[in-house]
Amino acid sequence: MQILTILIPVSLLLGGIGLAGFFWAMRTKQFDDPQGDASRILTKEWDDHPRP
Repeated sequence: MQILTILIPVSLLLGGIGLAGFFWAMRTKQFDDPQGDASRILTKEWDDHPRP
């Protein structure tokens, strides 16, 4: 039962890190165009020289 004094804070810390990472990704607009990414995968045009 003493292991719970370690596991509970560690799990809360890891959950908080994951939640902070999710909010960071939302704030920096990482999920703006999911449809565009999906359609780019399916195109047959090759782009050998992508723009920087």
